[in-house]
Amino acid sequence: MSQNKKEINFMGVGRIAVMFSALLIIVSIASLIFKGMELGVDFTGGTVMELSYPGAVEPTEVKETLIKSGFEDVTAQHFGSVEKILLRIAPQKSQKADLKKGAVDANSQLSNNVLKTLQAKTPGITMDRVEFVGPQIGEELREQGGLAMLYALIGILIYVALRFEFRFSVGAIIALVHDVVITLGFFSITRIEFDLTVLAAILAIIGYSLNDTIVVFDRIRENFRILRKKDSQQVINSSVNMTLSRTIVTSLTTLIVLIALFMMGGESVHAFALAMIVGVVVGTYSSIYVASTSLLMMGITKEALMAPEKDEADELAEMP
Repeated sequence: MSQNKKEINFMGVGRIAVMFSALLIIVSIASLIFKGMELGVDFTGGTVMELSYPGAVEPTEVKETLIKSGFEDVTAQHFGSVEKILLRIAPQKSQKADLKKGAVDANSQLSNNVLKTLQAKTPGITMDRVEFVGPQIGEELREQGGLAMLYALIGILIYVALRFEFRFSVGAIIALVHDVVITLGFFSITRIEFDLTVLAAILAIIGYSLNDTIVVFDRIRENFRILRKKDSQQVINSSVNMTLSRTIVTSLTTLIVLIALFMMGGESVHAFALAMIVGVVVGTYSSIYVASTSLLMMGITKEALMAPEKDEADELAEMP
């Protein structure tokens, strides 16, 4: 980078950015503790039904019909076309007692009741598919999803520590935890259903954010060895500026695809696309501010990254 080129002083507002991030994390954690997540059928258990209507139908009308008939926790969305509806129904109060007793036909009875209710209003509806996710399977999916995120973070900690330096790995994990917690907090606050597609998006966000952070860290490590007259803050600031265009271009092109998927991809990928959009925005912010600022707060120095210089006597001793 040319010395005359004007640099944005990112690290000059690093402490303000950290305070802002801390506020978002506190709000997110508070929402997760007191409000929890709006878990989907994948995690809570329940019934999934695919229905075919004789003509176009609005999911909101289907949901209202079922709620008025006494069914609870119903989610309806288009599936493939405007004539097909995908229903997700959480276990009903009357059904839970039968499930605890091990009644195998409890789900069949529920799906038949749902179909009869909808056919009474719109004749000609057919049921193409019905699946049941038991509460035990939903609990296992929750545990396995949490373990998947934990293992990913541990693997990243080891990888970055081996490739860079331990403080870099801690900075990367801080940035990733920051991204995941804020994204989860967004879903908790907005009460958007959290299902397996959103969990997949969270894991994808971890990979995306790490990729951005590694690019910045790689330039920081390189510049610590080149820009020897600058202090740590100046080196990190220059490194962020050097990678800024790449970061912005990558984020914008990714967001264009995700926004198109969110707007035209249909209800089945709506939550996934939304989670990715939030994750990309937060991940780009954390790569610029959170990861880099954490290195400064941990006292990273050029001495920790530069290879020790050899004396002439040592070089002569190594000569054959």
